[in-house]
Order: sequence, then C-alpha cells, then structure tokens
Amino acid sequence: MSGRRFDRFVAELSSVELSDRAHNQYANAIRRRNLRIYLREMDAIGPRILLVGEAPSHRGGRLTGIPFVSETILLRGVDLPHRRILGADRGYRKATPGARLSTEASATMVWATIACIDPLPLLWNAFPFHPFASGNPSSNRIPSAGELRVGARFVEWLIRLFPIERVVAVGNQAGMSLAQLGIDHEKVRHPSQGGKVKFVAGMARLWQQPTA
Repeated sequence: MSGRRFDRFVAELSSVELSDRAHNQYANAIRRRNLRIYLREMDAIGPRILLVGEAPSHRGGRLTGIPFVSETILLRGVDLPHRRILGADRGYRKATPGARLSTEASATMVWATIACIDPLPLLWNAFPFHPFASGNPSSNRIPSAGELRVGARFVEWLIRLFPIERVVAVGNQAGMSLAQLGIDHEKVRHPSQGGKVKFVAGMARLWQQPTA
C-alpha cells in the first residue's frame, strides 16, 4: 500500500488542540515528516507488536516526532540484523536549532533491546503529545484522563493501520493508560529507574511467545 495512507493520520495529529500544559510537536513540519518516514519504514517491516509508552518526553519524542527516539538515535540511525532504520541518510531531520543532539536514557535502552526483534515492534504512546508541568515545558508529567481519551483514537488507528497482533505497555503508567482506554494488552517493566534488566527480560519473554 502507498505510504500516503499515513498522511491523514499525521494530519489529524497536527490538528489536535491541547491545553497550555501540553505541546503538540506535530505542529512542526519537520516532525510531521519524520513521523511519516518512520511509519513508512515500519510499514515495510510489518510489525506485529505495538509497544506503547505513556507520553513523549521533553528530550525524546517531543523533539523528534517519533516515540522513544532522541535526536541522537534519529540522526545516527539503528542497524537491525537485516536492515537499517532511522538515520539522517534515510531523510530524517533535526527540528531544533544548533548542533547539539538530545539523548534520552529510556530511548537508548529501548532500542538496544528491540533492535534484535524480528519483525521490529512499532513504537507509540498512549498520549502522543508532550505533557509538562505548568510553566515548565522542559519537564514531563503524567497525562490526565482527558488527555488519554484524546490519544485513544490514535492508538486504535495504528492498530488498524498495521498488522498488530499484540499490544504491550511499557511500564505501569502506560499499562493503566491502556486499561483506561479499554485496550487489551500485556505489560513489561519500564527501563528507567533501574528497570533495564526486567525490561529486557520482559521483552525476551514476549518475543519468544507466539503472537497468534
């Protein structure tokens, strides 16, 4: 199918109006383009697992437009066993000024773990926009119930767009978010705050289980 089928999805994201405590990163054309490229790359892979975090962080998806992807990962790319994904050579661009690239520990740990999974899981967030503490855009906060309702249709939309057979929450907050959305899912430990070993073990367990 044509990659243009993702255009409406991205356009709908960009049109969502949020409170003054959340940022719509898809109002930016570069981030919209980054997301379209990512979705088209993933379409070629055919992911069967959807990994869902809680919301983008101010050092990750807020800047790049792609969940669990810092600017460092975005531009340097990730080498998979049989292909390469992301990277400036694939058309991804930095949306912020200056040469310094953002890094995010969770993004680095997630990609180090999922790069060996075939097919590669699709990454998303229950609330696809960046929620922050009032007056501090460089912070992160838990999305509200109303914000999760805003994100619900995009999670469900992605499940229809891709051959998803299993939805996996990354961490307790993501699990509660998906539960509130009424989406059947499994859960793994979030890799932050000392959870890397359990996250890796949880992903290995899910990868080895049949998806059907």
